[in-house]
Amino acid sequence: MADASFDLDHDIVSAIQIFSTEVLEPSAAKIDAESIFAICHLKALADIGIMGLNLPEAFGGAGVNPHTLFESIAALSGACASTASMVTAHYLATDSIQYGGDEVQKAHWLPRAAKGEILGAFALTEPGAGSNPADMTTTATREGAFYRIKGTKHFISNAGAADFIIAYVKTDKAAGSRGISAFIVDPAKGGVTIGSAEKTMGLKGGHVFEVMFDCLVPEANRLGADGTGFRTALKTLDAGRLDIAACCVGIAEAAQRHAFEWASTRQVSGAPIAEFQGLQWMLADMATDIAAARALGLSAADKRARGERYSLEASMAKLFASEMAGRVTDQALQIHGGYGFTQGLPLERFVRDVRIMRIYEGSSEVQRNIIARTLLASKAGH
Repeated sequence: MADASFDLDHDIVSAIQIFSTEVLEPSAAKIDAESIFAICHLKALADIGIMGLNLPEAFGGAGVNPHTLFESIAALSGACASTASMVTAHYLATDSIQYGGDEVQKAHWLPRAAKGEILGAFALTEPGAGSNPADMTTTATREGAFYRIKGTKHFISNAGAADFIIAYVKTDKAAGSRGISAFIVDPAKGGVTIGSAEKTMGLKGGHVFEVMFDCLVPEANRLGADGTGFRTALKTLDAGRLDIAACCVGIAEAAQRHAFEWASTRQVSGAPIAEFQGLQWMLADMATDIAAARALGLSAADKRARGERYSLEASMAKLFASEMAGRVTDQALQIHGGYGFTQGLPLERFVRDVRIMRIYEGSSEVQRNIIARTLLASKAGH
């Protein structure tokens, strides 16, 4: 169990739930239908502290514990998954600085990011290197007091509006993952070309882009020493996987809520369909699935809160929650019958939005590899 000091901050979660219901949810359908970038909510999100929710108070953040962060992200996602996608992509960028940067870098970038004055992007994935970052081909070559970064990143959330991009690149092409370094890139300095937003199946307001680099970046913008980027990326991805698990719980809960309401009011032969045993079993499975996913997520949050390594738990939570959300949103649509297939209700949007979660931050197959390798190594160690 978590230490008492890490108990959920119900006031913060409640405030974010109210904000999500009153501000985000009413615009979610329009954002989806018109592919409006969720940056439209940036000021409102920043005003209540959401853009810095993952950061300590020393750098302008809210200083919340991981349990509160998990439930807050779930609340955002249940209202508008596109907005949650923008926010959590920003967290990946600021977490990279938090975990890999020095005090000067943290003091320069993080307070402004927490206030929503600047938006971040996290650039790891490449067209030919998604599941295995060690295969990346983007490079950084020293030129005096600068590095020249050359290469292409793909599916980079927020890049079209980002004020800073955390680029993971090879500084030593022969060293595999140990040759990866991370840099803070300011697109306004030039040498960064950003393509058009991809046309995606879901999360239509969480825009992703191809980013092409041919730019000079000062050595002062390198996060840590050469070759330490992969370690920073792994620590950041642990947090990101827990964020994805929270997103999945939030979307699944929203779908479940609609399913319960529909089952209670929709009548067939003069009786609510909730009285049918087969449908009751579907509702029971949905509720159990969501409870299990939340338990895995909060278990990982426990270890994170105590400062322990939680890579295994984050992978388990992300794997189970993303697969769970696919099942639950599909079941919720099924309960609505033909109405669920229409755009007049949010069920089909939930199904589309949640599909990417089995791919983001390492696919389900990658998570299974991580879990199996970790468990096998642990058994061998005994």
